[in-house]
Amino acid sequence: MPDVGDDSFWESPVYRDLAEELLRMSRRRTNVFPGARLETSAFGILWTLSDGRARTLRELGEELDLEQSTVNRQVNAAIKHGYLERFEVTGQLSRLIRPTALGIEAFEHDGKLRAERLVRVFSDLTPGAPDALLHELRSFNDAYERTIARQHQQEHAAR
Repeated sequence: MPDVGDDSFWESPVYRDLAEELLRMSRRRTNVFPGARLETSAFGILWTLSDGRARTLRELGEELDLEQSTVNRQVNAAIKHGYLERFEVTGQLSRLIRPTALGIEAFEHDGKLRAERLVRVFSDLTPGAPDALLHELRSFNDAYERTIARQHQQEHAAR
């Protein structure tokens, strides 16, 4: 095992630096916005549901890439706070989850806080453009998801 300071396993210094920047970004997921009403997990669930389509716990877990126990715990916490509700659909075994009016209001409130912060960040970023970053991040995430899907296919084929 290489010692902590050994960077020899990186294909290039750029890859190492990219990994470091991605780690910096991932640490911000737990960042609390002053005045926010929602925990990060509740915001993520409400973001997923913001397309207007209710989902089962399983669907939420798949879309958020979370273990079933984790998504169940997070959904239950959001229900307890009044942000989500479960409801039954005739002919369907699993109950669906949707935002409540309180959840929608809190999501819009916290979404505005996040949007305002991005405006401030991009006004401080020179040179830089949000559309260029969006293009590169979307391309990166698409390629990342394709890579993970191929790895899963190879793992299943090897079994």
